[in-house]
Amino acid sequence: MLPPFSVAIPCFNEGARIGDTVRSTLDYLSSESPDAELIVVNDGSTDATSTIVRDALAGAKIQTRLLENFPNRGKGAAVRTGLLAATKPIGLFFDADLSTPLSEIPKVIEPIANGDIDLAFGSRALDRSLIGIRQPWRREQAGRVFNLIVRLATGMPAGQFWKKRAPSGSRLMSNSFFSPIAPD
Repeated sequence: MLPPFSVAIPCFNEGARIGDTVRSTLDYLSSESPDAELIVVNDGSTDATSTIVRDALAGAKIQTRLLENFPNRGKGAAVRTGLLAATKPIGLFFDADLSTPLSEIPKVIEPIANGDIDLAFGSRALDRSLIGIRQPWRREQAGRVFNLIVRLATGMPAGQFWKKRAPSGSRLMSNSFFSPIAPD
C-alpha cells in the first residue's frame, strides 16, 4: 500500500478522454492508496468535460473533488488550484492523457514519503520504454533543451539532478515543499 497522497489532474476540453482517465485513476488509487484523494480541475472547458468528470466520480471509494476555473486561466493556474486544494502530505499532478502509466507512481511516491527527496519531475529522457504516448518531435527537442538549461543553471550533472526517476509526464512534490512557494 502507498501512503496517502493527492492527485491533481488539470483539464481543458478533455471530454473525449477524461472519463477513462478518471475511472482508471480511481481504480488505481482505490486499490493502491485508499486514503488518497483525486482532484480534477476543469479549466474553463467548453465541452462536456465537467459532466463527464461528475459522472466518473460518482460512487468513488476515495475522496474526490471537481474544481472549476472560469474562464480558462491556463494549465499552470489549474495545477496550482489543484495542488493548493490538496489535503494529503504529498501532491502529484499529471495530464489527462495518462501518458505516464499509473503503475509508475510508486517510483516517486515512496522516495518522497521516506523523506529522501522533496520534489520529482518526470523525464522522457530517462527510460523511453516508459512512454505511453509519444510527444511530437519538436516538443521532445524542447524538453531536451529545457533539461540542459536546468542542468546548467543548477550546476548538476543530469544523473544528480534527476536522481530519482519520476515517470515521464508526472510531477510530484511534498505539499510542505509546494505550499510556501505557491504565490498568493
